[in-house]
Amino acid sequence: MGAGLDTLNPMYNTENSAGTRVEYVADGAYGFKPGQQLFPNWLDISSDDGRVYSVKLRENLRWSDPYGQMTAEDWVYMIKELHQTEWSGTAASSDWYRNDEPIPVEKTGKYSFDIKLPEVDPSFPKKPVMWGAQCAPKDLLKPYVEDEDVEGLKKDEELLNLSYTGNLGPYKLETWERKNKLVFTRNDEYYMREADDVPKLYEKAPYFDKIVTQIIKESSSRLSALKTGEIDTAAIPPNKAGQFKDNDDVYLNVTPQPYIVKIAYNQRANGWKPFRKQKVRQALACAVDKQKLVEGVYRGYARPAFTYQPEFSKWYSDDEVVKYGVGDLYGKEATRERMKEALSDTEYSYNGDKLVDGNGEQVELTAHHSAGQADEKAATEFVAQEFERNAGIKVDVNGIPGGEFNQKYVQQSAPEDAEWSKGAYNNGPRDEATSQKSWDMSLVYGLNTYPMTPTSGSIFFEKKGYFNYYGYYPNYDFKELFNEAAKETDEQKRKELFAEIFGKISKDQPMGMLVMNSDIGGYQNGIVGPEEEFFSGWNFETWHREE
Repeated sequence: MGAGLDTLNPMYNTENSAGTRVEYVADGAYGFKPGQQLFPNWLDISSDDGRVYSVKLRENLRWSDPYGQMTAEDWVYMIKELHQTEWSGTAASSDWYRNDEPIPVEKTGKYSFDIKLPEVDPSFPKKPVMWGAQCAPKDLLKPYVEDEDVEGLKKDEELLNLSYTGNLGPYKLETWERKNKLVFTRNDEYYMREADDVPKLYEKAPYFDKIVTQIIKESSSRLSALKTGEIDTAAIPPNKAGQFKDNDDVYLNVTPQPYIVKIAYNQRANGWKPFRKQKVRQALACAVDKQKLVEGVYRGYARPAFTYQPEFSKWYSDDEVVKYGVGDLYGKEATRERMKEALSDTEYSYNGDKLVDGNGEQVELTAHHSAGQADEKAATEFVAQEFERNAGIKVDVNGIPGGEFNQKYVQQSAPEDAEWSKGAYNNGPRDEATSQKSWDMSLVYGLNTYPMTPTSGSIFFEKKGYFNYYGYYPNYDFKELFNEAAKETDEQKRKELFAEIFGKISKDQPMGMLVMNSDIGGYQNGIVGPEEEFFSGWNFETWHREE
């Protein structure tokens, strides 16, 4: 990895890289394998009517001492007393509400419970509510729940070190040196070895005695270690992939992924106020040559993004999409024409090639990227060049660790007497709830487009959306459109609704949608398991070294 992890506490983690490490130790509820087939880990989920979903736990799941078996009581307590509360602000809090009301959950047996949706939702199992969901023992959570102790819960040592996980995952976390490495050792009690409904390889899983995740900040150092065989796998930036094409010892695994590379515009009170104008965001979308970005920064391992869905999704449609950043909708003329119109009633204007404020000073903004991520840095620098060339805006590029950006720039403190709050990532109206530090733009965090269930992405596009940390107020009623699509059981009508949604997202430009890139992983020859498929990793527990 290129940077350390902020937390491994599954109740509060929102980072994908940390989530992967949590799953080494705790499988989570269930996953999906190729063909979108549900693969039960801890539990299975089913429904006869698409509204009431029945959950059935495996009966051989055990927490670490002294917590005993995992039961339905643990799940129902966590959902009701933690996620469905105003005080907790957990990562899953928003998932457990529908129409601003908590989703009813009822225990039906020692190992079973029902989830009762307010309306039909045939895609519910494919949404992040239960897909990959984590759980913690009731007795571990209870003291914090009774005291409404958020800080205590976030800092709990058992949650941070995943020491409560018993036989729930293929590995155990042995050590975590925050700035250096994480060491995972084989869990000899792994529950899946007893399962009779999984592939035969699980009988002896996992196959590695130890997994060491090293934190190597410099990309060149990581790739050098891969070439020399010091490490078995590493993410490879697109501009370095060519170095491995003819390497006999390392093979490339290229998989499509659901995360969009985007520019988040801070539309809150501590950001640049013109970002709030639709026409300004459209102008900036015209400023970036997306095809050149794909070919130059990503070396062809990406596709231009014009709306919030990858082309490999069955729900993708560009019938109504406006394709900013290519053809006539790219360049200085297209950018400045829209920018001048948008800013005609403000202090901003053009003085030659520069966009200036009321004092005649060139507009200067800051763009953050994740420290240690070479492709993200290159993309940010490319955007900065394009903004200055076509929009006349000077952009300072700044690398920052993801955890620091999350704490100081993304999360907001709840203002007193706020009209509303949706948690730390949208703690109230944009003129009242702001982050600890001011910021303008960011490429930190690739956001999930949810290609299996696009309605899950509503949290990014609603005024009161749980993850609308950038303070976007939509010009369209996305909440109603997403709700309508979620309830529609006719697939063709659903596709038509998504076409409308994706079209309006492209017009409103809530964020600068740049590219959908691919994950490029390098593996030492002999590592068996990775697939060039969206669901690669569904059977990570059975990956092994060829004998």
